Amino acid sequence: MNTLLIIVFVAAYAAIALEHPLKINKSAPALVGAGLLWTIYAVFTGHVTEQLNETLSATAQIVFFLMGAMTIVEVVDAHDGFDVITARIKTTRMTTLLWLVGFVTFFLSAVLDNLTTTIVMLSLIRKLLGQKEDRLFFAGIIVIAANAGGAWSPIGDVTTTMLWIGGQITALAIIKGVFVPSVVNMVAPLAVISYMLRGKTIVCPDKPEEGCGKYETTAFERSFMFFAGIGILCAVPVFKTLTHLPPFMGILFGLGLLWLAGELIHRNKEDEDKQHLTLVAALTRIDMSSLVFFIGILLAVATLEHTHILTSLAQWLDKAVGNQAIIVSTFGLVSAIVDNVPLVAASMGMYSITQFPPDSFLWEFLAYAAGTGGSILIIGSAAGVAAMGIEKIEFFWYVRKISLLALIGYIGGAVVYVFLH
Repeated sequence: MNTLLIIVFVAAYAAIALEHPLKINKSAPALVGAGLLWTIYAVFTGHVTEQLNETLSATAQIVFFLMGAMTIVEVVDAHDGFDVITARIKTTRMTTLLWLVGFVTFFLSAVLDNLTTTIVMLSLIRKLLGQKEDRLFFAGIIVIAANAGGAWSPIGDVTTTMLWIGGQITALAIIKGVFVPSVVNMVAPLAVISYMLRGKTIVCPDKPEEGCGKYETTAFERSFMFFAGIGILCAVPVFKTLTHLPPFMGILFGLGLLWLAGELIHRNKEDEDKQHLTLVAALTRIDMSSLVFFIGILLAVATLEHTHILTSLAQWLDKAVGNQAIIVSTFGLVSAIVDNVPLVAASMGMYSITQFPPDSFLWEFLAYAAGTGGSILIIGSAAGVAAMGIEKIEFFWYVRKISLLALIGYIGGAVVYVFLH
């Protein structure tokens, strides 16, 4: 049975990793793999109801949390709330703009997911920079900064959120432990690129991109939705600490409050004018294919966990390599090639929380490595794939110009984390 499970999982994993060459959305092989794995497990053992219910509970918590967070971000974006930040970035020096964009991206992605942050910041630089080559370097820094910013926040990256909800890390500890390495991860490549662009001045686009224009929002609505949305996201870790309820309860509670506030703010508008701004519309725009992918891959990995295949793999790695820092660093490098969600899900199944308690070296370093390792290749993270599509970045251009810098930042941050701990 175990051999058959491994073959099916590897085949599904390969299809996920080769999503772009195969032109098949990764959600499809994730769901097919999950279905086959649980079917094989059920046929061979006969009794899987208890294990499946346990897995479903853990998976649902992550999916509900992500659904709530993604909806809040969509509502803020529909109100042009991110203009509250982007409208204040004004400079004529290329290097100054680069550092501003880098740090805004870094801190914004700690609250939003790195994909949304990347899209927001790329839309900003398209309004500010007229030359394609300049925008490509900025896009590279945005990818690195978005992934680095998400790694040190419990709500900034899907993998960190998974570890937080799973109980492997706590909010305050991950911020204290991974913040400095994440800063190093961003600053090292940022310094090199700013040196390469020194002395250059900003060339504005001939025709700056216009906003959507169709759905006008007032300054009050933009500011209110931005600060309310960000405030709710930031309050979730506090809610969890005070109430000891799981994070998905906090995010759904906050979503309800934001929904109520939106209904009150727009209650006097015509249906046509407010339709785009409502929570109902936001729910139709969230990335459901990603949520379905998370469901599939988490269910698939769970079968390997219940059959103790992942535990056996962890024991083999400990004997073959022996050094936790090297093992986790390798996981981070692998995440540049394969999706970091199944990688972290597998790692959570490999190592017991009894053996490695919350906030131990393994879990914090895994959050850093999986969160930032994807920056090394442009296909290694959701942020990179988004940048690739929006700015039409060629894979090999990124390899030549950005990958080495991202690798230097990754190694620098890893060394700093190991040294500090």
